[in-house]
Amino acid sequence: MKPCSLGVAYLFSFITLAVAGSYDYKDALQKSLLFYEAQRSGKLPADQKVTWRHDSALNDKGENGEDLTGGYFDAGDFVKFGFPMAYTTTVLSWGLLDHHKGYETAGSVEECLKAIKWATDYFIKCHVSEYEYYGQVGSGTVDHAYWGRPEDMTMARPAYKITASKPGSDLAAETAAALAAASLVFRSSNATYANILLQHAKQLYDFGYKYRGIFSNSITDSQCCYTSTHYEDELVWGAAWLYRATNDKTYLTYVDALWDSFKNMYGFDWDQKFGGAVVLLAKLTGDSKYSTAITNYCNYVFQQGSRTSKGLIFIYDWGPLRYALNIAYVCLQAADLGINTASYRAEAKKQMDYALGDAGRSYVIGFGNNPPTHAHHRAASCPDKPAVCNWDTYHGSQPNAHVLYGGLVGGPNKSDIFVDDRTDWRHSEVGCDYNACFQSMLAHFVELGY
Repeated sequence: MKPCSLGVAYLFSFITLAVAGSYDYKDALQKSLLFYEAQRSGKLPADQKVTWRHDSALNDKGENGEDLTGGYFDAGDFVKFGFPMAYTTTVLSWGLLDHHKGYETAGSVEECLKAIKWATDYFIKCHVSEYEYYGQVGSGTVDHAYWGRPEDMTMARPAYKITASKPGSDLAAETAAALAAASLVFRSSNATYANILLQHAKQLYDFGYKYRGIFSNSITDSQCCYTSTHYEDELVWGAAWLYRATNDKTYLTYVDALWDSFKNMYGFDWDQKFGGAVVLLAKLTGDSKYSTAITNYCNYVFQQGSRTSKGLIFIYDWGPLRYALNIAYVCLQAADLGINTASYRAEAKKQMDYALGDAGRSYVIGFGNNPPTHAHHRAASCPDKPAVCNWDTYHGSQPNAHVLYGGLVGGPNKSDIFVDDRTDWRHSEVGCDYNACFQSMLAHFVELGY
């Protein structure tokens, strides 16, 4: 087995501290950024640290030949799903924006900017006209029939878009949120780029607000993996970020218009934006209806929500750690507003530390005690050429050939049981959206001095 080819000195710089429930959050943050490098699609940059990855999907094109290279492979596969990619980018931007000191302390500001820009550059390419946005490249059905290296793909990679006649308000508004949040991140260092991002954010939000519909009804191939439930929450979330980026109160009138259809929603993840939207609006406006909404949400989940016997908040059996950490992150934001600060921070730390090792093992690849070695991830499982990589590799008992540093796996079942099995994708797969709140929360804890 060959480890991740980072060079000996670089590897030694990633030795993990994990003693008696005390974890090196800076190290985990740095590794999470390496995970995003490993997910890159397209032509890789000269400063790529994860050198077992190679250029891939260099012929990704739109219907009229538009260049759609770049962006991120979604999870352990090679589809570029725009909806969760946009959510991931919004949350990474949020974390860097509000916890910049944590990234500074970890020496990771530039790496996070690069992670965000890798996505936003791609989103700009995908927005080919005012009411035309490519939301997916690669077919989930076709892609999932392949196990091998991304650079060896030979299958067709169709591109799918939303238009005025085939709308996707949720996709458009979430991408608008990502671009608006990123515009704030880049405002001080690259004002020209920030302006470009904001221009696209405004256009995409208008697209989503004007032409209503659920993206997965228009891009039906996405239903293999991502079926959206509604779009009103993305319209609220996108409006909140555009208000933050522009200070234009028109966006708050959009929130008010959508409030009655939004206020009884729940959750925070690639599909549900309620928790993030209400805590962001509470911060931006000081309106008690938003602070009450986030307080009620956090109190319910922390005090009455389902848990495993070892304390993990358990929402759903597919990637359960992701849901627990997403909730913990938005409630950590509420704590910053003075809402049950001590108890929310303590609970958020408990959820993080469960993932890092308090339950008896680490769920973060290459970090801590007994980390996963058989993650459901095609590229990491494949040994270097000329070795063969195929479905025999997938079914084999051998550890992955490369260490996918920083990848947060789905996590245990409701009984706190985890089997490190490549074929158990519900629990052993990684995903760009899994690491988003995880990484942002790590930055927050570093900032707090934990």
